[in-house]
Amino acid sequence: MEMTVQLTIDCSDPQRMVTFWAEALGYVPEPPPGGHATWRVYWAAVGVSEAELPAGAGDIPESIIDPAGHGPRVWFQQVPESKVAKNRWQFDLKVGGGRDVPLDVRTQRVKAAVERLVKAGATVLRIKDEPDMGLYAAAMQDPEGNEFDVV
Repeated sequence: MEMTVQLTIDCSDPQRMVTFWAEALGYVPEPPPGGHATWRVYWAAVGVSEAELPAGAGDIPESIIDPAGHGPRVWFQQVPESKVAKNRWQFDLKVGGGRDVPLDVRTQRVKAAVERLVKAGATVLRIKDEPDMGLYAAAMQDPEGNEFDVV
């Protein structure tokens, strides 16, 4: 049996999340299928009524994909309520290279990724600098407050 995986993330501003997470994950916005000009045009072609679509939905991509085709599709679903508690999922962006890479090299890689992600709209919650344990990592939040780690 063939299976694909999609991660659906509730949010208030799908376009902002597409921009941020495409940058963070090295993904690209997903183009509309079948040569349609926009996702909204595609949805109309397959019978989704205008009443079912929020204003602006589908005018630009609301999902991102791995350009290499290996990672899951990520869809940012617009919902009316805001985030109210700690999320029960998180991305761990493993940029350091693992324990076989010297700690100073991993630290520099994490610092570079953190700087890039802050410029893209993330916030640093805390830095985990524990050289005795061979660890340097950052706990961060995306533009809508979802937690993730850079390791």
